[in-house]
Amino acid sequence: MAGNLSEKFIRAQLSLARPIISSFSLETVRKWQDTLGKLMSFTHRSDLRYEKRATGNCESEWIIPNGKSCAGVILYLHGGGYTCGGENYAKGFGSVLASEYNAPVFCCAYRLAPENKFPCAVNDALSAYQFLLNNGYSSDSIMLCGESAGGGLCYSLCIKLHELGIAMPAGIIAISPWTDLTQSSESFVTNADNDPSMTKETLQYFADSYTDEPKNPLASPLFYEGNAKFPPSLIFVGGDEVMLDDSRRMHEKLVKKGCKCELVVEPKMWHAFLLYGLKEHRNHLAKIGEFIASHLPDNKRRWLRLDNAAKIFPASKRKGWYNMFRLSAELTEHIDPTVLQSALEVTLRRFPSVATRLRRGVFWYYLEEIEKPPKVILDGHQPLMRRPFDDVRKCAIRVLYYKNRIAVEFFHAVTDGTGGLVFLKSLVAEYITQKYNVTVSNTNGVLDRYALATEEELEDSFLKNTGNVSFNRKEEKTFRILGTPEKDGFLNLTCGIVAADKVIELAHKYGVTVTAFLTAVMIDSIISIQNRRVLNPKKHRPVKIHIPVNLRKLYGSKTMRNFVMTVNIGVDPRMGEYTFEELVQIIHHQMALSITPKNMQAIFTTNVNTEKVFAIKVVPLFLKNIIMRLVFDSCGDSKACLSISNLANVEIPAEMKPYVTRFDFIIGPQSAAPYNCGVCSYNGKMYINMIRNSVEPELEGEFFRRLVKFGLNVKLESNQRRGEK
Repeated sequence: MAGNLSEKFIRAQLSLARPIISSFSLETVRKWQDTLGKLMSFTHRSDLRYEKRATGNCESEWIIPNGKSCAGVILYLHGGGYTCGGENYAKGFGSVLASEYNAPVFCCAYRLAPENKFPCAVNDALSAYQFLLNNGYSSDSIMLCGESAGGGLCYSLCIKLHELGIAMPAGIIAISPWTDLTQSSESFVTNADNDPSMTKETLQYFADSYTDEPKNPLASPLFYEGNAKFPPSLIFVGGDEVMLDDSRRMHEKLVKKGCKCELVVEPKMWHAFLLYGLKEHRNHLAKIGEFIASHLPDNKRRWLRLDNAAKIFPASKRKGWYNMFRLSAELTEHIDPTVLQSALEVTLRRFPSVATRLRRGVFWYYLEEIEKPPKVILDGHQPLMRRPFDDVRKCAIRVLYYKNRIAVEFFHAVTDGTGGLVFLKSLVAEYITQKYNVTVSNTNGVLDRYALATEEELEDSFLKNTGNVSFNRKEEKTFRILGTPEKDGFLNLTCGIVAADKVIELAHKYGVTVTAFLTAVMIDSIISIQNRRVLNPKKHRPVKIHIPVNLRKLYGSKTMRNFVMTVNIGVDPRMGEYTFEELVQIIHHQMALSITPKNMQAIFTTNVNTEKVFAIKVVPLFLKNIIMRLVFDSCGDSKACLSISNLANVEIPAEMKPYVTRFDFIIGPQSAAPYNCGVCSYNGKMYINMIRNSVEPELEGEFFRRLVKFGLNVKLESNQRRGEK
């Protein structure tokens, strides 16, 4: 859409082209129209992103402006007499709409006649509309726009929506809509010599190609006599076009039905004149902008209350520690930071609960959506590097790259490991899409980056699933593996890589899960350390492990926020010695008894009920922080030696597999003890990441030596600093 072409020039070109085009074959006209669409979209390509989607029986395409866009979406239905105008043509004016109004546009390349006759176009438009509804857009955030046949199709779609009981869109922008396929209006005669672009004969050919029922209201909405309440309409039409009365009569029908409709008749203009971007008529584009702004929702920054589990994390922070975890993926080639930044900008729009910063209210902290994505940064020599807590107040995540690795570090108040993994996989999918021009299917935890987050994804599932019975928090404190703190807060990471199938085979040998097996090995290792450090068995303490439990499967939740509770699993060595067989069975049965919907509900109901107490609600935040920190210190990390968090096997869409070689999950050390352990598997390998902020590598040595004794080949990787042994 050049915006500097003159009315006189375009009229002359159309007059020359009309007799030539009318004699061309349908195939030639289709090619010409696609070329026109490519030309219209060409000047906007640097400002927009394109991504294809399958909707029902046809192809559709997202057109997304770079940077922040409006909260709604424009569903664009192209013209072409139902016989012309493929995907390339649809992208033409669709690109204009996206660029001009900074709005996401969804172009529906509906099937064309005569190969696909009526009602295929209506059904395809319905599929595109339902696709938007299914991807987080409410009906009042969808604006329909179409020209010529696409303009008439906007009204046909609304009739179909009414028949099916589906909510109407926010509005319709119709440019020279073709609403009467019988060509019965007077303007076909009075403007026959005035319209340089269209003839009655051409339209009759289109109509015959499309339908044998030209008076069917789903083909010619002008004949609709039902009681559908159409949304507000803005109709543009040229005063010289043969289809002038199609717009006039449709306007009159809408007004008669009590619908809001504004008709703009531009004297001496031809069919669909707005598509040519004439410099004399830029005022009409402004009018469309006003219509969109008045009927689509404002793009205000979203804010979210912290979910029930997240409330403890800001309160429990202390100098040099706050609860962070890290997920990373390794690719086959070095990361291009420019592409990664672009992929992040697209992906963060899809995750409003992740694209946040921590804000302090009077009574509670809350999350506020950030205005623009953070800059991707070069990764350092250690994971989860310390940074000022004020950084979390600017952005609660950071995205890093190093050689062929993409990493995301999350403040735990934003999400848990499961939610974080969905975000990372979606980010990597977008990176691969942009870098290698690969279409990645939205499966295996990869979300459509061009959809909107649903209310289910943003819900606090703790509040939703709260029960009536509370859990008693009282537990004896456990043995702690304390060591010499690293003076500069350095985090030592040791990753043990083993064959996943061999670990599964060992777990099955004992009749337990992989998590239960690894927990048994860890507890056995800690008991050995306690025996060496504490010579008097009477002074031994229980050895327990935090096991985070993903509650989504238990309660059918789709939340992207925190929905994990930990169970403390372990034994008391004061009761005597344990064989490994005893340990693994005890842990297996403890987990089976603990991880049930009712028991897990009782655990988080305790926290939710405390939050609901009126006296707690009205306590100022600084006092809440003191109270919650005391609760955390007495009931949190002190009840276990460390956590073992197992994300299990990471599955990704087939299109990503040639590019992704590895995933890692790292959780930061505990607040009062030096260790933690994150586990995940990918492509046949299990990655066991043990982290510590102490000097002595005691526990990982015990743990990995035991795995070797079980016959596992363990490859060890470490970020050990130079000069250390």
